[in-house]
Amino acid sequence: MTIRTNHVFWVFALITLVWFSNLEYRKLVKPDEGRYAEIPREMVATGDWVTPRLDGIKYFEKPALQYWMTAAAYKVFGQHEWTARLWSGLTGYLGILLVFFTGKRLFGLEAGFYAALALSSSVLYAVIGHINTLDMGVTFFMTLSLCGFLLAQHEENRRKLWMHVAWAAMGFSILSKGLIGIVLPGAVLVIYTLIERDWAIWKKIHLFSGILLMLLIAAPWFILVCRANPEFFHFFFIHEHFERFLTKEHGRYHAWGYFIPILLLGILPWVVTLFPALFDSRKRTSGKFQPGRYLLVWIVFIYFFFSFSDSKLPSYILPIFPAAALLIGRKLSETEGRKLAWHLLPAALLGAAGLMLAPRVVHFADAIVPETLYRHYVPWLEAASIIALLGSLYAFFQFRKEGNEKAVVAISLAILASAQLGLAGHNSLARSNSAYYLAQEIKPYLKDDVPFYSVAMYEQTLPFYIKRTVIPVAYQDELAFGIEQEPGKWIPDIQTFERIWKREPYALAIMSPDMYAQLDKVLPMEVIAKDTRRIVVKTP
Repeated sequence: MTIRTNHVFWVFALITLVWFSNLEYRKLVKPDEGRYAEIPREMVATGDWVTPRLDGIKYFEKPALQYWMTAAAYKVFGQHEWTARLWSGLTGYLGILLVFFTGKRLFGLEAGFYAALALSSSVLYAVIGHINTLDMGVTFFMTLSLCGFLLAQHEENRRKLWMHVAWAAMGFSILSKGLIGIVLPGAVLVIYTLIERDWAIWKKIHLFSGILLMLLIAAPWFILVCRANPEFFHFFFIHEHFERFLTKEHGRYHAWGYFIPILLLGILPWVVTLFPALFDSRKRTSGKFQPGRYLLVWIVFIYFFFSFSDSKLPSYILPIFPAAALLIGRKLSETEGRKLAWHLLPAALLGAAGLMLAPRVVHFADAIVPETLYRHYVPWLEAASIIALLGSLYAFFQFRKEGNEKAVVAISLAILASAQLGLAGHNSLARSNSAYYLAQEIKPYLKDDVPFYSVAMYEQTLPFYIKRTVIPVAYQDELAFGIEQEPGKWIPDIQTFERIWKREPYALAIMSPDMYAQLDKVLPMEVIAKDTRRIVVKTP
């Protein structure tokens, strides 16, 4: 089957419209979206783009590339929800284009087109691409390093160019999230070499000039931040890499099978197609280098690397999705539609189940997230489920008629739109999950140079919305290392806070309802704003 170029253009236009339609609608939610919006805001406010700070306190858990890109967006476009999410959204979208380009070069136009559609509609990829975390940025650059390497082996006349693209991408991966940017691609190359016994490949990767280019990109910031903060090296390279991977210190421990349901649900609607695509990738093709096998090694190694880590989050396996999409795209282009129709059964079942179960989300209601908010969420979930179900059914019948292009386009756009509706509807819960509405009530009481205390808690989204930092009281958590370096920026216990509060002529404080009930017995406080999670008070 021949894919028409104008069809590709219009489908990508629709993907672009849907992809970027949902960056501003939702309020930022805690913790990650607030944290990764606030650090760049403080960079802009202080003019210090070397030392990342969260709530005015040194914060060294991640490198600075995404902070810089978001801060630059703030400078150009202003501080909004969409500019806070722009880097995730943009790199996610560029990843789709990159998979299309690479798939087209390696396997043909049809395979590249289907690979891009598969990636854009994979549920986990579509969701993470619209949430302000660091995972999509590092996924894009790791994918760029992968694709650069694959293209270097495929196009000998441009090998040097593509290999240097791959090395540069590894440099930006390191600046995005640390050493995994070189460790994972490097380990995949070693494993592939051992399996294929293709020792000659090491002569083709421009090792010396590539490493130099990677270091020229990644090293300057690390040198600058270490010079300004000698404590950075041990915390970032030892604590945040080896101790995070090897210990349960961060409270993210899960059993080795944690990622199985995440992968199966996250790659919907292509979960059935994934397994024959992986199986087919084992087959040898003409030529010394085997791109299918390389992609298989990439997927399997990264999956098990994070599975055996003692620190796990769902988004950690995101870098395998572009590689999986390339194999899925090739499989879709090689398979008769009648054989693919039943592959859509899980997506159809999920749509039908979502339609039936959506009203039941109200059972998740509690004192923190009341039933009323969940009821507002129900219509969004029902609409998302209907679109997923109808898209699955339409694609099923198109596959039965051998209309593969119409089927893949329909199911991909349907699932992408469904994911965006589900995300947009989550804004129904924002009064409990975001400090936006609380901040609007607080703003009339804010004054320059007036202390704002955060008692036994840190509400991640509040500083972004009130455009200032707060003073932590009896709270450390992720701020602990920075507080250790700058102990004058917090109050260590409630008793000290009580003495300070009584002396303040005018001050604000935020705390939980339980803490308010405790302090109200001993401190003069006037409530100026509250919700189910937080109460904000001022001195009388």
